[in-house]
Amino acid sequence: MSRLVLKVGGAVAGGAADHVLALHREGHEVCVVHGAGPQISGEMERRGLEVTFVEGRRVTHAAALEVVRASLADVNATLCAAIGPLAVGLMGDEIGIEAVQVPELGLVGDPLPSRPAPVLAALDEGRIPVVAPLAAGPLNVNADETAVALAAGLAADRILFVTDVPGLLLDGSVVSSISADEVERLLGAGAFDGGIVPKLRAAVHAARLGMRAEIGETVVAL
Repeated sequence: MSRLVLKVGGAVAGGAADHVLALHREGHEVCVVHGAGPQISGEMERRGLEVTFVEGRRVTHAAALEVVRASLADVNATLCAAIGPLAVGLMGDEIGIEAVQVPELGLVGDPLPSRPAPVLAALDEGRIPVVAPLAAGPLNVNADETAVALAAGLAADRILFVTDVPGLLLDGSVVSSISADEVERLLGAGAFDGGIVPKLRAAVHAARLGMRAEIGETVVAL
């Protein structure tokens, strides 16, 4: 039986349950980490709060953090309901996820590898932990980075990033595989921007830790 972490973007969270359950039925231990990017941005705009990103990461002040937590809780509940009774909803800051604060981004942290007891208990029971990416503080932590930190702590074999695109696009086509070195070269050259940047960095990190890292149909390998 393999252990894997599935990171689900906020844009696709509502439709991800079938994918999660299919992996579980195949005999995998599945831990889900989800985002809520579109939901957070929409609610911040509704409240008149400025939406700012730096290299794909949201600048988060106290008022924004309130929106982040509420939006993550809503997505978590929706995703758990879609998965059904196997799901165990967990808020990262309540289960011991730790992070190092990044002051220039406000109440934002770089997550550290973690092995939270509630996640392990859910996996041991044959259930599916569904984790919202917050760290103690609380701090807002990028969902892609949180997925890698959990995968590292749980000694996962694979990490899958499920997004609203089929994979990494280069020159209009999906790349089936790409080396971590090439990803870093392209990132350094400014070939990408927006939300794909933290996703690619997270996939490179995972690959260098020895995991199979997949962004849609694209495998990032050593």
